[in-house]
Amino acid sequence: MSKKIFLNESDIPTHWYNIVPDMPNKPQPPLHPETGEPAGPDDLSPIFPMGLIEQEVSTESYIEIPDEVRDIYKIWRPSPLYRANQLEKALDTPAKIYYKYEGVSPSGSHKPNTAVPQVYYNNKEGVKSITTETGAGQWGTALAFACSQFDVTCEVYMVRISYDQKPYRKVMMNTFGAEVYPSPSDRTQAGRDILAKDPETSGSLGIAISEAIERAVQDEETKYSLGSVLNHVLLHQTIIGQEAIKQLEYAGDYPDVVVAPLGGGSNFAGISFPFLKNNIKDGENTRFVAVEPASCPKLTKGEFMYDFGDSAGYTPLLPMYTLGHNFTPAAIHAGGLRYHGASVLCSQLLKDELIEAIAIQQLECFEAGVLFAKTEGIISAPEATHAVAQVIREAKQAKEEGQEKTILFNLCGHGFVDMSAYEDYFAGKLSDHSFTDEELKQNLQEVRELSANQKM
Repeated sequence: MSKKIFLNESDIPTHWYNIVPDMPNKPQPPLHPETGEPAGPDDLSPIFPMGLIEQEVSTESYIEIPDEVRDIYKIWRPSPLYRANQLEKALDTPAKIYYKYEGVSPSGSHKPNTAVPQVYYNNKEGVKSITTETGAGQWGTALAFACSQFDVTCEVYMVRISYDQKPYRKVMMNTFGAEVYPSPSDRTQAGRDILAKDPETSGSLGIAISEAIERAVQDEETKYSLGSVLNHVLLHQTIIGQEAIKQLEYAGDYPDVVVAPLGGGSNFAGISFPFLKNNIKDGENTRFVAVEPASCPKLTKGEFMYDFGDSAGYTPLLPMYTLGHNFTPAAIHAGGLRYHGASVLCSQLLKDELIEAIAIQQLECFEAGVLFAKTEGIISAPEATHAVAQVIREAKQAKEEGQEKTILFNLCGHGFVDMSAYEDYFAGKLSDHSFTDEELKQNLQEVRELSANQKM
């Protein structure tokens, strides 16, 4: 039995997979925040290049990956698939556990899979500078790397709590040439407004998005780039699942369950959508489990409605599961999962019961991450430990039921620059966190008023 399954560079997918044509219920359109009418390409052009807008609204099942992008992908792709046999042994489970390891990329996560094509399309249309937000720093690092490949300037607004908790992420971005600012900042009106209300705020991805968009619309040669949520971002990540299908074919196996963390949705979509296609079109019966933090449970406690993707209301209104764009999550270490909403595609698939969602507290996740490190030798990013925790639950259930099953999960990134999180865990400084239904009700009231006239 092989521990690792490798592919050749020639096996890097030639096309991204677009799940929209195969969805039984197509996603509802984004709405213009002022008119309430469906937002078209012209509404998105101030912040995105047309090449990405075309992908955002595409109804084609497969979109060709440019050769220039595939050449850069070769730096880290194809990524390896591992059999977690040491973890299986520790759990004494009849389940077979595989993980796709995206921590081999330049940023140590799955994020460059979309950062590279996004910068490519911007550069192709003459864009000189790109702004973005980042939570824990994986996305900002990936975009900084991608911009360095095309000589494009990169400006990153990093959620303040992560800016303080993860200084080496900032150094990585600086090394790739990016300028990094804690968000909220005094560089934008959105940031100044938030600071005026709460000078000690820990920040949120929604706030950082507002700042990055505001900066982008002020300069004709600057565009904005997003690391998750939008259709074209999820599209680019499907190379993960496509590679995994081929690797499992070599292993003579196929997953009964696919697990991945979900912050905005790109990580989960990347590993799951190519397999979900086989459920929809070929009658396979794989389960797909999206794992979110209990402190930011948009899929398990949020409501499906139109909401803004950012705190200031600059983005179109998106039909998604949300906790409210005014929601500021607890300052947990899994900064990449601290987002108030889920992608339109993942939200619709959950609404249609084609995928599942579960929320897990952070102490269980860190406990799972420590076990995984001891058995498999990789220290997972705090975001990735959410998947590990659910995999352990699945493996234990298989043991209790005496059931053999194959589990596949996306180990979306390493935690080598997140060691302060593990330090806090071992020092007993971390705690579980959840919020009351009353708090949730209050957060959603404003959003409900905005969506009252929208037919869901």
